[in-house]
Order: sequence, then C-alpha cells, then structure tokens
Amino acid sequence: MRETILGNHLQKIPSIAVGCMRLSEKSKKEMNHFIHSALEQGAYFFDHADIYGGGMSETVFGEAFAGDPSLKREDIYLQSKCGIRQGYYDLSKEHILKSVDGILKRLQTDYLDLLLLHRPDALVEPEEVAAAFDVLFESGKVRHFGVSNHKPMQIALLQKYVCQPLVVNQVQFSIPVSNLVANGMEVNMETTGSIDHDGSLLDYCRLHDITLQAWSPFQMPAWKGCFLGSDEYPELNQKLHVLAEKYNVSDTTIAAAWILRHPANIQIITGTTSESRLKEIIAACEITLTREEWYELYLAAGHPLP
Repeated sequence: MRETILGNHLQKIPSIAVGCMRLSEKSKKEMNHFIHSALEQGAYFFDHADIYGGGMSETVFGEAFAGDPSLKREDIYLQSKCGIRQGYYDLSKEHILKSVDGILKRLQTDYLDLLLLHRPDALVEPEEVAAAFDVLFESGKVRHFGVSNHKPMQIALLQKYVCQPLVVNQVQFSIPVSNLVANGMEVNMETTGSIDHDGSLLDYCRLHDITLQAWSPFQMPAWKGCFLGSDEYPELNQKLHVLAEKYNVSDTTIAAAWILRHPANIQIITGTTSESRLKEIIAACEITLTREEWYELYLAAGHPLP
C-alpha cells in the first residue's frame, strides 16, 4: 500500500481509504470479513459519517470490530464526519459534541483519529466550532480535525478561531469531475472548465498542508453514476482499457491510478462494498502513470487543453 502524508507531516496514512457509506446492509459476519480483507491489503484507514445508513454503517462496523479480539483499535485509523441533519446543516457546538458522542458509541471506540465537518453550514459560528473542538481534543475523544466540501475562505475562517490545524478536506474528484484541475488548466479562457467553482482549492490545500481526500472517484458529473463502462464516456473508457491491458490490471485500477498520479498526494476514498473491487483500487498504488498517459485520460474525459 502506498502512503501519503496527513496534513503538515503529522503521520503517514494509506493512499487508499475504505469508504464505509454503503456498508450498512452487511451483516456482522460480512463486515468482519470485509474489515479483515481490507487490513490484509494495508487499507487500515476507514472513513465513516454519522449519516451513512442512518448510523447503521458505524453500528455494524463497531459491532464487527469490537466482537473480534484479533482486531486491535491501535491498528486502524478511524475517521468520521458530522454536520448534516434532516433538511439542514448544523455545525453548532451542541450538535458537534452530541454527534461525536453518538459516533463513538456506534463505533464502540473511545476516540476518533479524525473528525471532519461534513458540509459548510451557512449559519456557522466559528467560535462555537472552536469551542467544540477544544472540548473534543482535550477530552481525548478526537485527535485530529478537518473539513469536507469546504472552499478555501471557509477553511480560513474556521482556522482563524480553531486552535487545532485543519488537516483534511474531503471533496468530490474523478477524471470527469475534475474542476479542481481544469480551473487551473483553463485559466483566462471562456470555457466551462475555467469557471472557478472552488476558489483554487487544490492549490490552497497544497499551500497549507491540507490533505485532499477524493470521494466518488469513479463518478460522472451530475450524479449520473459510474463512468466506467458508461456509454457517455466511450473515448475515456477506450483509453482506460488500453492502459489496463498495458499494465495488466483492470480499468478501475487505471482510473484510481490517475488520481494517485497527481503530485498533491490525494487520498482516495473508496465507495465499494466488494472485496475484489477494493483490491482493484488498491492495486493502483503499484502503478505510476506517465505524464503523457495522465493527460491522455484527462483529454479523453472531454477536458480541453488551451
């Protein structure tokens, strides 16, 4: 397993994190087997959120992990997210603290390695976030903090008040959904990709030692589903297949390798419930696409070069 650096050289973490959003329907036995399979491949970083499966993803994971004496808490890295409620976002001190207590109870653990604020709250009061983080950090319930789906100025506003460094930003990123890159490539143009949707987030995070995590790494724009094998991306899929044959891996592996090739050392958050698919994604750690191959895939997804 390839590793990347968390934040400002805090520690090394796997380049592939196990996304647990779709694991809520697994039985305790199935979840236990899935955890063991991930760990055997060096994927010891597990990404949760309090809303995944209405909390069941954390519950089933916690039961499976706690019920197996061969599994040790110090051997895994647990991340979860909070802030999304039914019909609104809530980053109040009261909700953050209540959410973390619920997360810890469901995961059957005393602490989280990383807590992310899931979405920006338009009514956020940074002082409340800072107060909540202080309580969680000083009590030992959370060791590190970050955000998800936040723009640079939203991060900067929080960091003005929060004492702990914000070390992660989890955002959507795939070959077709790559405005993070396109915005910089198409600067000073009137093309779609030149539209600044995120305030140069990629460069901001690199400048401030914030690890980017890519969610939905195989997703098409507008939530149309997976681009792998899709008729909407024939050129991209053809190119993926050619490279997959060259490297003797799957198309999925090449698509993941495209993300890992970027020098920002982006961590991939998987979304699969399949052990074999997880293995294919992890195999990307063994491949370094050439500069030419990376750009060929980028162009095949429909992005222009000025």
